[in-house]
Amino acid sequence: MTERDIKEIRKKVREKRPLIHCITNPISINQCANTVLSTGARPIMAEHPLEAAEITETASALMLNIANITDARMKSVRISAQTAVQNNIPFILDIVGISCSTLRREYVHSLIKDFSPTVIKGNYSEICALYDSGYKSSGVDAHSSATIEKTVNAAVSSAKKYNSVILASGKRDIVTDGKKLLFADNGTSRLGEITGTGCMLGALAAAYLSCSDGFSAAAAACVVLGICGEISSVHQGMGSFSTALFDALSLVSDGDIQEKIRVEENKLETI
Repeated sequence: MTERDIKEIRKKVREKRPLIHCITNPISINQCANTVLSTGARPIMAEHPLEAAEITETASALMLNIANITDARMKSVRISAQTAVQNNIPFILDIVGISCSTLRREYVHSLIKDFSPTVIKGNYSEICALYDSGYKSSGVDAHSSATIEKTVNAAVSSAKKYNSVILASGKRDIVTDGKKLLFADNGTSRLGEITGTGCMLGALAAAYLSCSDGFSAAAAACVVLGICGEISSVHQGMGSFSTALFDALSLVSDGDIQEKIRVEENKLETI
């Protein structure tokens, strides 16, 4: 993954203006919609079970996020995942909170088994929980017990098992398809100061997924959001940081990405 690869993906999204269907949570729905808009793509945030299939059929990519699940949203997510598979529409599944909830863990495993997401996204603890049924943590934030070494093993093993790209977000974002492994080192701890930045990463990946493969979309999203976080971190206070982050998402240039990108990519055979 190079700055040229990201430039090409961003260009394709702006030219195509794809529709991105997002079923996400009310906590971050506004942030996710604006993140999609910042790429030049068009968001639609439809989650009623009676329209989920019809809306998904018209989309170029689908983002499914289980951060705030309800009976209706769980039904809609399953309907949209099935529709995406039937219509060869790529989709990303954000497995928020599976390390702290048996309901979420069982639901996620049933979705993955039945529909094989293009990209599975979570923080370090969530990816460890995906791999290890005995792993648990508190809340939706990553726990220190999910070390980078443990998470890399969980991510690579899960990518091979589920034939999906795994995106593990953290201080070093991890992206793997089971054959190659990428670390993205852009970002700032300030991204953890405001709610929804993890969901925004999923929305950004979904927009890029409409015009690229899963590995490239996930990697590009990590780099771009990380760089935008760095650009915005000079602002004081969480309110001004949030505003600056959206400014950066809409204004970040190819030159910014070329100057600031920090990635390490390896074939797994060499690790």
